[in-house]
This record gives sequence, structure tokens and C-alpha cells, in this order.
Amino acid sequence: MQAITKSSEEKHVVLMAFPFGSHPFSSLSLLRKLASASSPNILFSFLNTANSNHSILSKTKANDIPHNIKFHDVADGVPEGHVLTGNPIEPLNLFLKAMPENLKKGIDMAVAKTGKRITCLLSDAFLTCAAGIAEDMNVPWIPIWSPLPCSLSAHVYTNLIRERCGKGSGKLDFIPGLSAMHIADLPKEVLIPAGEEESLLSLTLSQMGSVLPRATAIVMGSFEELNPSPLNHDLKSKFKNVLYVGFLSISVPAPPLPPSTSDLTGCLSWLDGQKSRSVAYVGFGTVASLPQDELTAIAEALQNSGTPFLWSLSDKSKEMLPKGFLEKTRMHGKVVPWTPQSQVLAHASVGVYVTHCGANSVYESIVNGVPLICRPFLGDNHMTGRVIEEEWRIGVKVEGGVITKSWLVKSLELVLGDEQGKAMREKAEALKKVVLEAAGHATQEFNSLVELISKS
Repeated sequence: MQAITKSSEEKHVVLMAFPFGSHPFSSLSLLRKLASASSPNILFSFLNTANSNHSILSKTKANDIPHNIKFHDVADGVPEGHVLTGNPIEPLNLFLKAMPENLKKGIDMAVAKTGKRITCLLSDAFLTCAAGIAEDMNVPWIPIWSPLPCSLSAHVYTNLIRERCGKGSGKLDFIPGLSAMHIADLPKEVLIPAGEEESLLSLTLSQMGSVLPRATAIVMGSFEELNPSPLNHDLKSKFKNVLYVGFLSISVPAPPLPPSTSDLTGCLSWLDGQKSRSVAYVGFGTVASLPQDELTAIAEALQNSGTPFLWSLSDKSKEMLPKGFLEKTRMHGKVVPWTPQSQVLAHASVGVYVTHCGANSVYESIVNGVPLICRPFLGDNHMTGRVIEEEWRIGVKVEGGVITKSWLVKSLELVLGDEQGKAMREKAEALKKVVLEAAGHATQEFNSLVELISKS
């Protein structure tokens, strides 16, 4: 597959991204750190689809990309002339179906363009096909897991869960470290309803328990100290080498806020005029899309409660807001299509984050000690919400799966003003301290990863 050239003794590390959600951003963040920390003679190639690469690079300053990282476009797997139906799982399954062959082509392209053979293969852990490809090339394979580690455990134990999911208390107390989890919290890819055909994504994830132990090491984009001890012990018993390198795309500690005048969105300047820990920041990322009834419920709750709010909402969704909402809330609220989220969460005025429980968003909250109001949507969101509410106790999770006006009003009052909310804020600050104290250990783990790719 890859040709060996006269430059073969030089190191060439390839990372294959999973081009959906925040996955490619997290992978590139790790690669940037590796490229900056490694010898300048090591070349790094980032393989990703053209659309995803374009999206990433359009949001990244050129001088933030180390000179020894090269970008290569890989086909997205959508057949020529094929019209996507709008089902978000469809492009994902098409990508995975074509991935083994497209990854091989991408590697060959990276070798041809750089003149250097591959010495180490990194990939998003979702790309289990990379294991066999690395073995064929006789190079180390290092998968990257950026969500919470508890969700990886759910995929490792998929077969056992499917055997026992209808029994007992409805909780996953038969899996080490997942005793707080309910069966209903599992990603839908873990449990396949009777008569429903298993998707390629579900099949791929269910293979993790047998494929990941073949990896030279597994990179966890989190901190070991955030997990229950049984979960840590169990994962370490399953894999050769587990490296908790810290949050991949979030700085610890959070950097100082820039001058508010430098924020062209106006969010920081607006927050400057609010009371300390009084503002509800509402943002559901770029993947989750709120149904009309929940959008209306949030708007009515924010209007009636009088809670100061900053709402990151796309222009398309903004058109669905109740008539007169923007005018009626203009004195205590701000709606914008995009926010500098990490800076918003670091601002002293923000008292709670209403979120979909995406891992990166939750990690940003932890770094800044901000409690959460959780409305999980898909994938690992529900497991993350359970951890937030019952293990870390730094937030509340929506009742019944959907946001209602009365529930959100009650939750805002609880987190921002109630004694229970005060306890959540204290726990959020304590968790922030845990992360800050764990940063040194994560740096050691990261240095181990640098040494691993340097010696490969």
C-alpha cells in the first residue's frame, strides 16, 4: 500500500479524522499539540474529508497550524450523483462503508505527496478499520476517544448489555463504573430494537470491545481523575496502554479573557453589564436541532422568568421564535447566531449553561466551574447528562426527555438562586479544582504519547 522511500527513516505520523460533529476539531487539536511538542523533523498528515477540512481551516488562523502538519482530503463515501435524504445517519454510514478503501488511498496519497512512509497511524476510535490497516503496514495504531470514557465502556460491553438489557433494575450496575447509568441513557446504537436492521455505525461501535485491545495505546481526551475508580481500573484492564492526556481542544487552566471590545459578536460587552453569576447561557451546538415546541418552551421560560440570558441560535431557528419574543426580552436577553463559547463560559456573569451535553461543551463548563441544565439529544449525550446530575452533581437533567416551560423556569430558579443550586456551584468549582490539579498528570501522559510516536 505505501511505498518505502529513501526518507523512510524519518517519522511520518498520520491521523485519520471522523468528519462529524466536533470529532475532527478535537483530533486536529491533539495533532497540533503533538506537532508543537515533537521534533520538527517529524511530519504529521491530517486526513479528513474536503468539506470538513474546509470547515476547520476556515475557523482556524493560519499561524495556529504548525508548519509540520499537512492536510489531505479523503473522499466522503457519498456516491457520485447520490442525493442524501436528510437522515443524519446516512452520510455517516456511507462514510464508514467506504472508509477502509478510502483510508488506504488517503495514506498512499500522503506518502506520495510527502515522500515519507508512514511510521505511526492515529485515528478517531470510531474508525476501527484503522486497526487492520496499521497491522498490514506494521506500524503502531493509536485510536483517540474524545467523549466521556463511560460511553466507551458502553460500546466495549455492547454484547453483554444486549444480553441483559431487559433484566434487573434497569440500570447498568453489572458493568464496572456504570452503576449510576440507566439502560435508557445508552446511545441508541448500543440497543437495537427488535426487527430493526443494525446500522453500519452501530456495528462498528459494537466491535470496539474486540478491536481496541489490538491498539498500541488509546488516547483519552479527558482526565482520569474525573472517572469513578472502577471505570478506570476496568478500562485499563481491557487495553494495553490508556493515556489520559486531558481535554483535547480546551486549555487548562482557561486563558484570561481578551478585552471585551475585541469580541465582534458583542457577547462579552453585553455580559460585562450583567450581575455576577446571573446569566443563563443557552447553546445546543451545531448538530442538535430543537423541535418547535421546545424552542417555544425555552423562549417562554426565559421571558416569563426574567432571567438574563445569552442565547446562541441560528438564524433559521430564530425565525421560529414566538412573535414578539425578541422585543419583549431585549432589556434582559441577547440572541446571536454564534458565540465565542469558551470565553462566554469564562465570564463572571454566566451562572448556568443550558446545553445538549456534548463532551466539549461540558468540558468547557468544568474548566470554568459553571453548572449545567441538560437537554441531551443523541449519541452519548444522555450518559453525559447522567454523570452531570448523579455523579458530579453539577447540574440537572431534563425530565421526560423534552424541555417544558414550567420545568425550565423551575430549573433556572434552582440553579441560579436555590440552596441546591448553590451546592451545585460549589461542586462545579470543586470539579474545576480537580481538573487543575490533574493537569500535571495529564501532561505526563501526553509526554508519553509524544515519546511513543517519536520512537515508532
